[in-house]
Amino acid sequence: MSAASNNNDKPSLDRTLQELHNCMDIFHRMFPGKPELHIVYFSNLVNMDRLHHDLVAPLASAAGNEQIAAILTQEHSLFVAAQDHHTCVNGILAGQAAVFFREEVYLIDLLNSFGRSIEQSETETVIAGPHDGFVENITDNLTVIRRRIHSAQLKTISLQVGEVTKTQVIVAYIEGIANDELTNKLIERIRGIEIDAVFDTNMLVQMIDDNPNSVFPQFLTTERPDAICSKLTAGRVICLVDGSPSAFSCPTSFFEFFTSPDDYYQRWQLGTALRLLRIIGFVVTIGFTALYVSITTFHYEMVPHTMLLNLTESRSRVPFPPLYEALLMEITIELLREAGARLPTKIGQTIGIVGGIVIGQAAVQAGFTSNILIIAVASSAIASFVIPSYIMSASIRLIRFGLILLAGLLGNFGLAAGICFIVIHLSGITNLGTSYLTPLAPIAKKDWLDTFIRGPFYALRSRPSQAQTSNKVKNKMRK
Repeated sequence: MSAASNNNDKPSLDRTLQELHNCMDIFHRMFPGKPELHIVYFSNLVNMDRLHHDLVAPLASAAGNEQIAAILTQEHSLFVAAQDHHTCVNGILAGQAAVFFREEVYLIDLLNSFGRSIEQSETETVIAGPHDGFVENITDNLTVIRRRIHSAQLKTISLQVGEVTKTQVIVAYIEGIANDELTNKLIERIRGIEIDAVFDTNMLVQMIDDNPNSVFPQFLTTERPDAICSKLTAGRVICLVDGSPSAFSCPTSFFEFFTSPDDYYQRWQLGTALRLLRIIGFVVTIGFTALYVSITTFHYEMVPHTMLLNLTESRSRVPFPPLYEALLMEITIELLREAGARLPTKIGQTIGIVGGIVIGQAAVQAGFTSNILIIAVASSAIASFVIPSYIMSASIRLIRFGLILLAGLLGNFGLAAGICFIVIHLSGITNLGTSYLTPLAPIAKKDWLDTFIRGPFYALRSRPSQAQTSNKVKNKMRK
């Protein structure tokens, strides 16, 4: 690079002020009797107490240029020299103050930290175990992780995403446990994102998916620090996004969305029972209403004779085919669910409970639907809440509508074809190049102890095969 090019990139006061013009909150401060000294910062980003204590007071009390230079260049100083104009402007935008002295520019971090305090996640509550959760401040989120993992091998890499927002993203992993190839692949994907703005973790993961058109989430996002720390020690890589109260881990398998930190804070027998219950809930929520539509449309012979009379009597007043009837009630349930989520908490709970009871009872009495369908729709809705991941639960609810349509058009054949399509689709999904159905496809039986069941801790000796770690042993406990 030529000398002229270096001079053009060199930070200067005039160029900085010109780029930041028409910003009402930019502040340019000068010192009487010190014409070579200037400070530029955003008044609403910096901490004013720290600004006065760490910057203004020492520079104002300096007797001459020699003392000013000594303050800015002393060893272990808070001031960092900005080598180019881009670094200078980005530093000011990130909450740093720029000190222009003679031909040099120095940055000092005075960011005013604000936001809510660390508290329990509202979407991922647990009965036993820690009750802290991530917040919107990325520094606080990294702090709660390091408070749990006191290891020098916990490495962090800072990246930047968004041409306009310049959102900070931190990739973290445990050196010697995480797979280097998977870590580098994740970093390269994040660096390759070209977009104006990223505001949340759930936005970022959609930009680095292997299969962006799939309805299934491919990265496990969570607001719980303990869950993220367990992923780190298992050999996975995690990522934090500034401004987002959640983090994600990878590589991720489909079955991870059915696990909860609660499983490990209770006896293993109870944890296993809860996991099996969630799998049953998954089957119920995608298939129960569709099976009702299939039976009442094409396959009455599947109903026991003792129930057939009740079923025909219940449907005798309904003027709609079972397909229309089911879609009407499912859409109503989704409307109630969405209304309850958007309204204030106390009102939302009232709308969900009272609205569901009143509308369901009125629909039966008016002949719009049958009693048995109300039971099927309500059971499917309740079963969807058993799944710990809200994003996976929402995806499964959407799939349910497709299965209802197939069951209404083709009966049991359509229902079976829809389930086969889901299995084939899941088999084709990958996450950072690893199989989404691990440890079922490919089969890794040793991982089943911590997938379909929650085995006792002494039996959980190995890290998951999907992490592809060379350090496989994590537990040497004896019975």
